[in-house]
Parts: sequence; C-alpha cells; structure tokens
Amino acid sequence: MNADQDIGLNLNIFKCELVCNPGCLITDPVLAGLRQVPATEAEHLGAPLFPGLAQDSAWSRRCEELACAVDRLVLVSSQDALILLRASFSAPRVQHLLRCSPSVNNSSLQIFDDLLRSAVSCIMNSALSDIQWLQASLPIKEGGMGVRTVTSLAVPAFLASAAGTLSRNKSYLRAPVRHSRNWQSIKHYM
Repeated sequence: MNADQDIGLNLNIFKCELVCNPGCLITDPVLAGLRQVPATEAEHLGAPLFPGLAQDSAWSRRCEELACAVDRLVLVSSQDALILLRASFSAPRVQHLLRCSPSVNNSSLQIFDDLLRSAVSCIMNSALSDIQWLQASLPIKEGGMGVRTVTSLAVPAFLASAAGTLSRNKSYLRAPVRHSRNWQSIKHYM
C-alpha cells in the first residue's frame, strides 16, 4: 500500500484525463487507461489551455455574451451603461481567458474589440474615429474612458500570469513525487 493511500488519497481514473497531441504513443498501462483529450480541446476550470478548438469556442461564447449585453445596454442611462460596460462586460469578463491561454493570435479578440467599440459609440450616440477609439480605450487616469481593448491586453495578461507562476511551476516539475510508483512513467511524458 502506498503512503498516499494510507492518508486516504486515491486516484480516480474515471475523473482523470490525459492531455496529449494526436498520435502520441502511450505505453504506460495506467496512462493508457485514461481518457485522452487533444491539446487543442483541453480546458481547466472553464479556461482553454492551448490555442485551438476550445479557445475558439470560449472566445465565440464571450463575443455572443457581449453582443447580447450591448443590445441591452441601450435600456439604461448612458452613465450606467458605461460603468457596466467598463466594469463588467469588457476586459474583466474575459480576464481568465487572457491569463490562462495564449490568445494573442485569436481572431475573436478583434471581434470582441469591435463589439466594445460599437457599444461605446452607441452609449455616446456618436461614431468614434480610430483616434477617438484609441483614446477611449485608455485607462481613466490617462484621459480615456477605461474600456480596455482585449487585443492590447492579450500579451501582457498572459505573460504576467506565466511569469507569476514560473517559480512555482519549476518547483513542481523538479520535486519528485514521493510514494508514487507511477511517477517515473508520468515524468517520462513531461
């Protein structure tokens, strides 16, 4: 009996997934018994892990939600609509997507920004030129309206998240898992 089982920890293989690229050869019997998920479809806590189908789907859902919210913002006063857009429906709504997976090249980011621009134009009852939109997307302390574009946040958000977890990830990957007879076979696939 392993030490982890002595304290009540058991691996439930029915709740486990093996994220791998197509064509990956799995020879370990424990790993071969897990459900295989292509890396492009892998999600963790609702956030896609890699560019691909899961990321495209997540961004499409967020764009649809924003489009629905923009249609409803016309029902409230301009000041309230701007506050709701800035604090709830724009970048804060997709922060987890920006931080969890490298979304910088996803085409839906521009769609999301276009929806934000149309929302600000609708709230202000005025079409925004490119320069006006650039200024409106600046933070409030820099003279903007605080409606941040996700295309400008994609790279810094992901890099900040990656840098913030780098030391912890390195320590996890260096430290051997004691009392696990399958660690060597798992380590082989990393």
